[in-house]
Amino acid sequence: MLRARVTTSFFLVAFFLVALIFAPSWLWSLICLAATLIGVWEWCNLINLNKIQMRWTVASASIIGLLLIFITDTQFAHLHDSLILGILSAAAIFWVFVAPLWLITRIKINRSFIMTILGLVLLLSLWIGLIGLQQISPWLLLSILATVWIADIAAYFSGKRFGKHKLAIEISPGKTWEGVAGALVAVTFYGLLLCHFKHYQLWVIIGLWAIVVLSIIGDLFESLLKRQAGIKDSSQLLPGHGGVLDRIDGLIPSLPLVLFFIYLPLFSNIQLHV
Repeated sequence: MLRARVTTSFFLVAFFLVALIFAPSWLWSLICLAATLIGVWEWCNLINLNKIQMRWTVASASIIGLLLIFITDTQFAHLHDSLILGILSAAAIFWVFVAPLWLITRIKINRSFIMTILGLVLLLSLWIGLIGLQQISPWLLLSILATVWIADIAAYFSGKRFGKHKLAIEISPGKTWEGVAGALVAVTFYGLLLCHFKHYQLWVIIGLWAIVVLSIIGDLFESLLKRQAGIKDSSQLLPGHGGVLDRIDGLIPSLPLVLFFIYLPLFSNIQLHV
């Protein structure tokens, strides 16, 4: 299992880095949209949609994504930034206010329409985050991704070695507070390296801690949905990892919120083009 996990991770990271650095903007947008659509399909499986509903949902996500890519060249270009800001705002409200309460109460919403709309908002906001941050700077996007990856790896190994106190036993029995502590320590060292070599101020570390917290919330939220659906992995697409959602659950809240707070001061003159 570990060998398959490492091999899959190597090829995924290699492909991602090549695309991030060398792919033109339109191709990067389409690559990320393709990955997002796989996540949408897995989300549909999590909320138990039938095949027809799944097809309509994936088709809807495809249409929205393609419109956001190509609408800038049409007479409806003025709606582009408003639509993106609306999706990012909805995602921010959910992750900051709704998701923590959802995890505490562990409610199960059986209304397919609500859960479908929620999935579209959360996954399209992730896609927008991937595109928007890459356009600001590929290295900014990579540094945020590295934060989540470092936290995930550190949490796994520190939890395995020192884990005794469960973080959310009803949702994900394997996660521990010691794992959270290990993630924060590792990210702190990562932040200190960034501050040293890139001459950032130390407050950047606080932002990295916030990203870690968001990634944990995203991880727990997907775990809750899987537990409620009675499945272990969102799919078996990635050997050793499960599905796409299992690999991006920590990114679903973190990337959109980072982009949202970057552009929030520029509310009146926002420029988000995918």
